[in-house]
Amino acid sequence: MCGIVGYIGKFNALEAVIEGLKKLEYRGYDSAGVAYKKENDIKICKEKGRVIDLEKCIMDIDSSLAIGHTRWATHGEPNQRNAHPHSSMTGRFVIVHNGIVENYQKLKFEYLNDYSFSSETDTEIIADLIEYFSNTLSVEESIRKTMSLIEGSYACLIIDKKHPNHIYCMKDKSPLLVGKGKDGISFSSDITGLIDYAEEYMPLEDKTFGIIDAEDVYLQDMIGLPIENRFQKMAIQKEEIDKQTFDHFMLKEIYEQPMMIRNLIHHYFSGEEVRISPKLIHHIRQSDKINFVACGSSMYASYFAKYYFEKLCGIPCEVFCASELVYSTPLISKRPFFIFFSQSGETADLLAVMKKVKKQKHPILTITNTIESSMVRLSDYHLNIYAGKEIAVASTKAYTAMLVTSTILARAVSKTKTNLKNNLKAVSLAMEKVLENKEVCRGIAQSIINQEDLFYIGRGIDYWTALEASLKLKEIAYIHTEAFSSGELKHGPIALITKNTPVIAIITQEGTNRITRSNLAETESRGAKTYVIASKSLSTPSDDVIIPNVAHYLSPLVSVLVVQLIAYYAAVFKQNDVDKPKNLAKSVTVE
Repeated sequence: MCGIVGYIGKFNALEAVIEGLKKLEYRGYDSAGVAYKKENDIKICKEKGRVIDLEKCIMDIDSSLAIGHTRWATHGEPNQRNAHPHSSMTGRFVIVHNGIVENYQKLKFEYLNDYSFSSETDTEIIADLIEYFSNTLSVEESIRKTMSLIEGSYACLIIDKKHPNHIYCMKDKSPLLVGKGKDGISFSSDITGLIDYAEEYMPLEDKTFGIIDAEDVYLQDMIGLPIENRFQKMAIQKEEIDKQTFDHFMLKEIYEQPMMIRNLIHHYFSGEEVRISPKLIHHIRQSDKINFVACGSSMYASYFAKYYFEKLCGIPCEVFCASELVYSTPLISKRPFFIFFSQSGETADLLAVMKKVKKQKHPILTITNTIESSMVRLSDYHLNIYAGKEIAVASTKAYTAMLVTSTILARAVSKTKTNLKNNLKAVSLAMEKVLENKEVCRGIAQSIINQEDLFYIGRGIDYWTALEASLKLKEIAYIHTEAFSSGELKHGPIALITKNTPVIAIITQEGTNRITRSNLAETESRGAKTYVIASKSLSTPSDDVIIPNVAHYLSPLVSVLVVQLIAYYAAVFKQNDVDKPKNLAKSVTVE
């Protein structure tokens, strides 16, 4: 969630950190702050609101060292007092922190009874503990001692006012990368924050402590033993985080989906054959059950993966919500295989489940958009969805890429030959047709923006698209939206239908076409304002959006573009912050 950026070197550090924080705005936040070196002192500036509000109070300041933070509130209200950076009681140590200190109350009671606190945060405890131990230990020993006591997660940058030519770092569970350029060292929670200031980067491992000056990085483990630096070339270009001619990143990312499918074909096909590790394919074939674990949009993508694997491979599958699974262990089969879906690869709920699964020595595959992530490092196998950087908080192209990647994997595991490559090419063309007719989606969006409630319905795989459609509209248009299997309407939800309640049906499957239309008519007879999104072969003249025909099992890749566009335009008409919706974060690094 929160974003951390730091810089020490020859460039203006404050400018570098502000630019980095702007690049991390998509992660979600409600306040921002910086600490920077001015002469031989460390100054702090922080504000509730956006980075642009922070920028107004620190213009035209040159500095060689700075750390910054965008905070998504966990402990304490989203206000200036609770914004990062935080200082220890005497002001000696200044810190920014991403993560949660689960035992902060216990630590406060055991070590800091004589300390006074200026915020409601758990982060302030870290700074105070370092200060407390520094009375008898060196700074390095004090930080490592603090690391040993914290339960939870942390990625921290620390400045000691007595030694203001260094930045210290500590990391466990929450992501932290260090970048190296010819003119300085930079830090970020995400590789995008390193662009322009690093030529190579290194994701830090858990339980790592570091001492950084303007020229080099010195890493240690928790007991002080050195850790080898393993930098790699930057894997992202500035153009990938540029909106180009689009008004919003979300619209740009919706438009990138046809090309993204062609890109996946290029990466995973050699002729008509799929190029995926034979060892991974063998391992999945030997399993007696596949367990998909995910959250949010990734979880809805998992339902499609379950469908593909059961239909193509004949392997039983189950989908688990990660935040539930971590606290409720299900019955495990004799030869299970676990597949985790995550856009960021840093989702805290997923990492918690993954560590439990790893302890039980079950095989793990991560399907993600971020190959340098914590989840990839913990997995036995990983597949890149090749979606490119997704900046908008509401996922579009990453969701679609997960569907395509899981379909390709299922095709590789299956011994049944299908014409998947050509079918995917047809999908990319169908997507372009939908984008050409986006004005229909815009019209539907304009007709629903003043409604308090809206319902999506569908059956089978159309129901799973309805779930994703509902989530998108909630996320960015802030309209209360629910998705139902259309057959379940008469078992309760139809009681919610009032005059002009919008009900949108998704119909792309021949076997459920008539019955879904019948269910939709039941809502219409009770006053609903109904809309239909249908495949061309199943359409009627009165349908609102007609999408091109594709292979039936790939139709969700086309219909989802329609609901993404409806959500996007609804948010635009309501003048919402489309790319950064309120209260949400792109990378959910807290449980």
